[in-house]
Amino acid sequence: MGEKPMKVAYQGEPGAYTEQSVLNFFQDVEPIPCETFDHVFHLVESGEVDRGMVPIENSLAGSIHQNYDNLLRHNLFINGEYYLRVRHCLIARPGISKDSIKKVISHPQALGQCAGYLRNMGVQVSPEYDTAGSVKLLQTLDDPYIAAIASRRAAEIYGMNVLEEGIEDDQENYTRFLVISKNKVKTLKDAKTTIVFTLKHQPGSLFKALSVLALRDIDLCKIESRPLKGTPWNYLFYIDLLGSEEDAVVQKALTNLEEYALMLRVFGSYPDARLKQETVKN
Repeated sequence: MGEKPMKVAYQGEPGAYTEQSVLNFFQDVEPIPCETFDHVFHLVESGEVDRGMVPIENSLAGSIHQNYDNLLRHNLFINGEYYLRVRHCLIARPGISKDSIKKVISHPQALGQCAGYLRNMGVQVSPEYDTAGSVKLLQTLDDPYIAAIASRRAAEIYGMNVLEEGIEDDQENYTRFLVISKNKVKTLKDAKTTIVFTLKHQPGSLFKALSVLALRDIDLCKIESRPLKGTPWNYLFYIDLLGSEEDAVVQKALTNLEEYALMLRVFGSYPDARLKQETVKN
C-alpha cells in the first residue's frame, strides 16, 4: 500500500480558490474544508492535519490581517507560498440568463474586485462567508434572479452554469497563500524569510531596526504593521525578506535586530514563489 495523501486544511467550501491553491501546490493531497481561518490553524497545531493553506494578501484588496494575527497567536511555521491567478465567474442556476439577474452574492472581497462590473449590471449585492459557499447556496435558494461570483470549479462542483468568466475589474488579480506547518523546513536556495518583531516606542527605532537589514543588502519584499494588543499605539512589524535564516548574513542581521527588538520571532524560510511566476511569464 502507498502512503496516504497529505491532509491540508483550508477555509471555505469545496471549489473555493484556496482549495484550488491546495490542489495546485501539492501533488498527492486530501483538501480538508474548514469554516474559519481559526479552525485551519487549530487543526494544524493539533496535528489533525499535516499542513494548512491560508491567504495572506491579494494584489488588489491588500493584506488579510486576520491571518497575520493568527500567525502570531499559534506556534506554527511557514513552509511555502503560492500565488494564484484569480478569475471570477458570474454563476447562476441552469437555464437562467444574465439579463434576468437582480442580485449577486459572494465573499465581500470578490464583490469588491468585481464592483465595476456589478455596477454596470445594476444589481443588488449581498456578502456571504465564502465564494464557493455562495454557489452552494444557489442550490438551496429557489430564486432564479440570484447569481453568485466564484470559480469555474465551484460552478462545476455544484452543478451551476457559468454566465461569464473573467469579470474582475483588474486582470492582474492574484492572491498569495502561505503553507503552514508544525515543523520548520530548511530552505537554502532562492529563499524568502518571514519575521515579526516589536520595538521600543521611541524616535528612530524602526529606522535602526530596518538599517540592520539595509546595511547588509538584504532585500525586503513586504512590511506590514499590526496593532500590539493590550498596548494601544504600539505595533508589531511583519517583514518578508529575501534570503534564508540559514544564511550567515541573514543570521547576523537577525542577531543584530534582537538588540533593538523587544520581541523577535522567525516564522521560517521557504522557496520564493515569485521566481516560478517570472519563469512562467518569460
